[in-house]
Amino acid sequence: MKRRLVSMCLAVMLVGGLSFTAMQEVKAAGNKVIDGSELTQKDESIGYDTKITRGVDLMVGYSKCTKLGKKKIYAGGTTIAAHTVKSVQVAVLVERAKEEDTEWSYYDGWQKENLDSDRANSNRTLYVEGDYYYRVRCTHVANSDMSSSFTDGIYIE
Repeated sequence: MKRRLVSMCLAVMLVGGLSFTAMQEVKAAGNKVIDGSELTQKDESIGYDTKITRGVDLMVGYSKCTKLGKKKIYAGGTTIAAHTVKSVQVAVLVERAKEEDTEWSYYDGWQKENLDSDRANSNRTLYVEGDYYYRVRCTHVANSDMSSSFTDGIYIE
């Protein structure tokens, strides 16, 4: 009897937990997502890297997109190596989309490489067209280790 009661309690907790998780996912799905980036009305978005290759040189990378004002954004990225490496690089792509689009389109891009260093960062202030969502996508490289990151889309009026 006691065993059955414990089993019933665990089953109720499991069903309740799954229901709560499903409700959280529905709330998060309120905004449109294009290629992994949620279209938001936020003033800033930071994206952290996901490792593509295994290695010992690359520690972390991130990309950042910030609304600075009317038709003006800050876009950039940083790559940090675990130690001083021969070459550390960051490539920054700025992309844009309208809410009805199904993919991002290229807007601007640049790259930076530092030799015999443990980090590379590059950023710019851009004057952009309004009525678009903008995101920053970066590729991070330390020697032969590589990863990438991207932000959510922020709306520029």
